[in-house]
Amino acid sequence: MSARPRLLFVAPWFLFPRVSGGRIRTTDVLRGMKGGAFEITLVSPQPPDGNDRSAEIASVCDHFVSWRDDTNRSVFNRFLSLASGLPVSVALDRSRRGRERIARELASRPDVVVLDFVHTAVLAPTGPLPVRSVLFTHNVESEIYGRNADVARNALARAVWRSQRVKMERFERDAMRRFDTVVAVSERDGEFFRDELGIANVRVIPTGVDVDFYSFAPKPGGDDLTGKGGKLVFTGSMDWRPNIDGLQWLMDEAWARIVAASPASELVIVGRNPPRRLVAEAARRGLAWTFTGLVDDVRSYVHDADVCIIPLRAGGGTRLKVYEAMALGCPVVSTAVGVEGLPLVADEHYVRAEDAEDFAAAVLRLLRDPELRERIAAAARKYLAANFSPRMVGRAFEEICLEGVSR
Repeated sequence: MSARPRLLFVAPWFLFPRVSGGRIRTTDVLRGMKGGAFEITLVSPQPPDGNDRSAEIASVCDHFVSWRDDTNRSVFNRFLSLASGLPVSVALDRSRRGRERIARELASRPDVVVLDFVHTAVLAPTGPLPVRSVLFTHNVESEIYGRNADVARNALARAVWRSQRVKMERFERDAMRRFDTVVAVSERDGEFFRDELGIANVRVIPTGVDVDFYSFAPKPGGDDLTGKGGKLVFTGSMDWRPNIDGLQWLMDEAWARIVAASPASELVIVGRNPPRRLVAEAARRGLAWTFTGLVDDVRSYVHDADVCIIPLRAGGGTRLKVYEAMALGCPVVSTAVGVEGLPLVADEHYVRAEDAEDFAAAVLRLLRDPELRERIAAAARKYLAANFSPRMVGRAFEEICLEGVSR
């Protein structure tokens, strides 16, 4: 029997493969904590692919228990969920088996329980949690909904997103009040929870990146690339609405400006489930865009690129794709939303651009100037390596959990 306090960590989905920012952040935190102050039990849905993931599971926890996923995410159920008092994304996470499994684990009286993502509160027992509790948030979910309303293309979509934002803000506030501590991933998110939702017990951890895994590979020397190509890359789950919106905006507003000055430029979009509508529209317009779909490892795609672009107008939390590209030595062009919550300096760690004209100009500026590409890439990598290792982030999270146990 371990003398260490027991930590129960509840994830809303199976964590491997690490195909989303949330999974990457969570597994990095758990790896940073593994072997430390706590004996960690991870509870989540079973592996959906049936593959043996025992080695990956062992890298993040001491024990693993699971439930068979019984959520219903059909289009019909999504439509029905619009009438729910819960936001749709939360209503779709309801699981009878998940609630039963979590209740059984809580009955064993761990010293502290951590719920990953605010949505996961829908699986927790009603009423006060029976042990010390931590809610690990990755975004301000209601803000994402509000931004989706702002960029929606028609009045009906705007109305739906605004209704969902109200429901999500109510759910966030009610859920967070049930926990002893709420952990945010940026000071900006923490301030929102305190000031807008009235949550007092908020702590903040930085976003980390494994600079050993994402090894630095800058392209030495180089020329003006606008005359012979220039490869751009975008990484991110392509079933997430802010990513779809950002690439649609790039297609409609900025891409023609880029290829007018760099005709052979191409874009590689790395991420699961690209919408058929977007893929078909890129083909119809004859754009040099490649959609990879799901890949096990993004590193080779980013290493092969000259510039990483993040044309986001919506979303929330912090984007791990920014740190991954910087760690790999690929200079970044991003909107303010794309790097939101990350303590980065424009024109030192990345190039910032907001409207379509500025975004295209920023991309072309990097493609034309090899010295700028090298300077931005080297400064960003050095900054990340010194400040944002997963070990540091994991230990910061561990300290927050230990404070809860001591109280």
